[in-house]
Amino acid sequence: MSLKLTILGCHSATPRVNAHPTAQYLEIKNHNFLIDCGEGTQVQLRKYGVKFSKIKHIFISHLHGDHFFGLVGLISTFRLLNRETELHIYGPKGIKEIITLQLKISNSWTHYPLHFHELTNTASELIFEDDKVEVHTIPLNHRIYTNGFLFKEKLGERKLNITAITNYKEIEICDFQNLKNGRDFKLKNGTILKNEDLTLDPTPPKSYAFCSDTTYLPAIIPIIKNANCLYHESTFLKDKENLALTTKHSTAEQAAKIALQANVQQLIIGHYSGRYKNIEVFKTEAQEIFNNTHLAEAGKVFEIN
Repeated sequence: MSLKLTILGCHSATPRVNAHPTAQYLEIKNHNFLIDCGEGTQVQLRKYGVKFSKIKHIFISHLHGDHFFGLVGLISTFRLLNRETELHIYGPKGIKEIITLQLKISNSWTHYPLHFHELTNTASELIFEDDKVEVHTIPLNHRIYTNGFLFKEKLGERKLNITAITNYKEIEICDFQNLKNGRDFKLKNGTILKNEDLTLDPTPPKSYAFCSDTTYLPAIIPIIKNANCLYHESTFLKDKENLALTTKHSTAEQAAKIALQANVQQLIIGHYSGRYKNIEVFKTEAQEIFNNTHLAEAGKVFEIN
């Protein structure tokens, strides 16, 4: 299965008719992760056919409104839809207080388990892991405590080399899982068949790095090195580099420099300032440094096969 990313919103500051704040939906190894939840995210989820019930983990980068103002509405809608599955929310310390206060005042308590995982660490840390996927924080430099997130597949099972297996009648279907797990096979005559002669290497694991609001920060390069795909904010163009520095944002050129130095396969840029009417200029600027650059746009889907 490919890694699939759906952009739900990609603009900065206030929502507008055709400019929705940050939110992304990531499908990876049968997981369905929501990344940031700007105002109107649940409307965008409906618009692009995402099933609410599949979302079990939400990752919030920081507590500026354009990245989480849609969260309490989504949580409340889950309640109205009679959700029973637990929901995990990962975000900066304070997010639990904000959300629970809103739920209390509006008398919108959930009837499903709601778990908050509050983050305070300024170093990269593992915050989610199971047998298929792990998620690490990417410490960023913004005006308030902010993290990006690195989503990494774990190495999967080996693949069966059917051509090689058919040469041995003793190998039956019931033996296939052991082969996938890397075990050798012993014939009745005592001969040991090496696993690498009966299987193929597993598909290389894929990774996606999400870098929310941040100033130009080369310190993140070791964390995101060789990622298959990088999303990096690019609020401004290089002619506003001083403004980017003051507000602790990045330019398209700076995002491209990070992508190049980290040796990622592709770069997606977004979080455009409303002062720019034509976002194509961001792509033009970034491609001068990193050619495989794409624009984030609401409804756009990126797949890594």
